[in-house]
Amino acid sequence: MIRAIAKFLFINVTIYSAISAFLCKSSFSAGKDDKHITVVVIDPGHGGKDFGASIGNSKEKDIVLDVALNVGARIKSAFPEIKVIYTRTTDVFIPLFERANIANKNKADLFISIHVNGTENPTAKGTETFVLGQHRSKDNLEVAKKENSVILLEDDYNTRYEGFDPNSPESYIMFELVQDEYLEQSVMLASAVQEQFRNAKREDRSVKQAGFLVLRQTAMPSVLIELGFISHPKERNFMMSEQGKAILSASIFNAFKNYKQKIEEKSSFVVHTENSASPQKNETESDDQVESGTGVSQNVAETKVAGDTNSRNIFYSVQIAASKKKIEIKPSNFKGEKNIFMKESKDMTRYYSGKFKNYEDAIKEKKRVEKKFSEAFIVAFENNELISVKKATGEM
Repeated sequence: MIRAIAKFLFINVTIYSAISAFLCKSSFSAGKDDKHITVVVIDPGHGGKDFGASIGNSKEKDIVLDVALNVGARIKSAFPEIKVIYTRTTDVFIPLFERANIANKNKADLFISIHVNGTENPTAKGTETFVLGQHRSKDNLEVAKKENSVILLEDDYNTRYEGFDPNSPESYIMFELVQDEYLEQSVMLASAVQEQFRNAKREDRSVKQAGFLVLRQTAMPSVLIELGFISHPKERNFMMSEQGKAILSASIFNAFKNYKQKIEEKSSFVVHTENSASPQKNETESDDQVESGTGVSQNVAETKVAGDTNSRNIFYSVQIAASKKKIEIKPSNFKGEKNIFMKESKDMTRYYSGKFKNYEDAIKEKKRVEKKFSEAFIVAFENNELISVKKATGEM
């Protein structure tokens, strides 16, 4: 009975801690600009007294440090505007919580943790990239256990990690309750990493989810990369060689480059105010160029204005962005907004939130969305063509 009560209390403490961590993560990221990648934290796993997976003179901590520094150097060379931060640059021991703190304190846009796998099975081989989540297989759980066991080398780990036992399956219940708000971006990067490894002729063990403490505590898209198996003789020799390290580093860098391009293309909005770009109709625009996004509310459809003797088909909206590139209309591309439609012209696509019969409703919408899109402004349409707001309200 006592054991059952203790188990119940432990599970509830872990649940509370998981939820608390998630809430802290959400509040941390609330004011963050996700349009551009400006800070990347690269985490070479293990170090110092923690050798990681090792066989003879081959040590995980040394391999991953060389690869991490190489990846960072490539990023700095190609994108000098990006700040690259390492959790360690020498052979020192860094606790898991401190690795995450480094990323959080520097408001990183990306966290890349690099590791090497190891197992008692000498035939196991291949690369795999993990994102935060609940393990779906025993193998994934074993990898998480191995990486999380590092905390046993830390002072007072029992208090710092709220009683988390890396070797107890019950401790991983918390990962069923935390929905990572950065999962989509993390999977995007992880998939890019595995694609590049495939291109480099490395065996692909795919993208996986598991409960890694170092990923749980970061407040940005995060991945944990396993470069290969040190327990596999051929892969060990490859990872120990300068050529192998260069190939692995180049693969991770190329994945980062592709991820960066995709993320910034999604957010490549140029928001125009009425002073800088008056939303007048372009001569190439036509009625059939107004597209609605999925999820547009039916209660804001176009409506004829009551009391207008000409039955003018007028509605108001709020322009939130404009882009030279056409952006797919879905909530993840518009900071969670679902009620978006767009209008294309010759060299610009404009994006609007809502369709309103009354100008007052458009004002309310502007106040709401400008918390996300600070330069949002009200526009008016007549027969699906942009007109001035003054003309729509009858003030001219």
